[in-house]
Amino acid sequence: MGYGYGPGWGMMGGWGGYGGYGYGIFGMIIWIVILVGIVALVVWLVRSVAAPGMHPHPPPRRSSGLDVLEERYARGEINRDEYLQKKKDILG
Repeated sequence: MGYGYGPGWGMMGGWGGYGGYGYGIFGMIIWIVILVGIVALVVWLVRSVAAPGMHPHPPPRRSSGLDVLEERYARGEINRDEYLQKKKDILG
């Protein structure tokens, strides 16, 4: 046969391999899975780094009543005890 890279070379005799390496269809499937994994990892990294303010679950909205309560407390319309009691009532 000779010592070259022609038919008969390698572990599988040149048969069933992707590029002559003897992996066959399973080797090709493994490489596709690896490539899909790498692409998914890159997409995940780009999404997590590029848009840190965009989360899948935004923080819960504050009650507008709490905003009004804070404004009244800041203006001095209610004292600290009233503020804390009303805040506790609003937040439940």
